[in-house]
Amino acid sequence: MTTFRPRIDCLQYANWSEKIFRQMRDGGLDAVHVTIAYHENFRETVLNIERWNRWFEQFPELITKGRWAGDVRAAHETGRTAIFFGFQNPSPIEDDIGLVEVLHDLGARFMQLSYNNQSLLATGCYEAEDPGLTRMGREVIKEMNRTGLVIDMSHSADRSTIEAADLSERPIAITHANLHSWQPALRNKRDDVIRAVTQNGGMMGFSAYPHHLKDGSGCTLRQFCEMIARAAEQFGVQHFGIGTDLCQDQPDSVVEWMRTGRWTKSIDYGEGSAAAPGFPAQPEWFKDNRDFGNFERGLREIGFDQAEIDGLMGGNWLRFFGESFIPRGLHRDSAGTAGTPD
Repeated sequence: MTTFRPRIDCLQYANWSEKIFRQMRDGGLDAVHVTIAYHENFRETVLNIERWNRWFEQFPELITKGRWAGDVRAAHETGRTAIFFGFQNPSPIEDDIGLVEVLHDLGARFMQLSYNNQSLLATGCYEAEDPGLTRMGREVIKEMNRTGLVIDMSHSADRSTIEAADLSERPIAITHANLHSWQPALRNKRDDVIRAVTQNGGMMGFSAYPHHLKDGSGCTLRQFCEMIARAAEQFGVQHFGIGTDLCQDQPDSVVEWMRTGRWTKSIDYGEGSAAAPGFPAQPEWFKDNRDFGNFERGLREIGFDQAEIDGLMGGNWLRFFGESFIPRGLHRDSAGTAGTPD
């Protein structure tokens, strides 16, 4: 049996189309975690799942629905990309903890506890004060642990993230962010936050979104990989992967939906510039999914060995999927094989 070296991108929010699905195949992506909700309520999220079901029906030779870690290998063997659903806000569960299990049954595998602002569960990274997890947040974490829905703290504030990492009985994730010490954006993570996540067995995906890169769109591949090397040396290479936060082909109006949703009548420019509120240009080395292999090239040039590269390109995420998606009490065989690399 040949060694399976998966390629996994653990966060994208593109304007999905056949073109992008074909680019995923050209880039050798075996799995992609896609955002299917920013501010949507439960019913609106179900409509987004229906839309994805139609894409699975229309493009069965390109994409397949991902539910378990084993689906990544199955996608690889059939020349397709496994699509895993996630939410960047807890809005799909509204104020009903029972919807955690319902949404996991519908295919959701990641949910952020907050998106920039305070939520019913935790504090977002744009709030001035962070009181930590709420009472409901603590209960939802226990339910997410039970059902196999991964706790994602990519947009959450520091105290809330540390508390979530410590309280959760299963490892948590930061699917798309970079080191705050490398680029001090609000969304990038300080060392004590990363330490709490990784010491508890969690994962972090590095983002190619220009607002989170040193020198923005002008960031070089070497700079990016030097950051990864710093994180790997400090916290352990086994805790990291890629989560590009690719927003390909989205109109600039989508930025307004991402940042403001329904909570304000004003425009929130976030970390962008008021003079250029739309999407920034991607760095030259990662324009779209066809460039995913450039990460491997950059990691090799910076000095990572093949085993470390295999982990960073997707093996570490695959191991995490195998540990995280199966509900407690459900036998592994019931959810497919763990799908860890050979």
